[in-house]
Amino acid sequence: MRRAVCPGSFDPIHNGHLDVIGRASRLYDVVHVAVMINPSKQGLFTVEERIELIREATADYGNVEVESFHGLLVDFCKQRDIPAIVKGLRAVSDFDYELQMAQMNMGLSGVETLFVPTIPTYSFLSSSLVKEVASWGGDVAHLLPAHVHAALIERLRAK
Repeated sequence: MRRAVCPGSFDPIHNGHLDVIGRASRLYDVVHVAVMINPSKQGLFTVEERIELIREATADYGNVEVESFHGLLVDFCKQRDIPAIVKGLRAVSDFDYELQMAQMNMGLSGVETLFVPTIPTYSFLSSSLVKEVASWGGDVAHLLPAHVHAALIERLRAK
């Protein structure tokens, strides 16, 4: 069975993430979406909320499993016998950082990293940017699944 992981914080998941996950789901039998737990960062959504939002957003793919992880991504991969990491690249600046991570992961465990260029429609998109624009009242509905947009607006109103 061909397995891969798409890691990230996904706070919140947006259409750029879904593009990469969807493309990976057509290439692999099982795609694990690993939601990063970083105790030093305060997310807008809890890890559990992010997992539920992602599960709903990826339900139609049929071969996506969503869970959290804490620690080294290569350990997550080893524990689940996952030989490949799939990462989306938005720009050359992403490549510089991601190449270093890919080389480190390969050196630590032999796990391969595959880079998927984002489609131009989402090349500017980041969760941070979505949250910032939404917090100022900007319309980001076209950048998120509808249920994620509703959750984002509700969370921002509550703040």
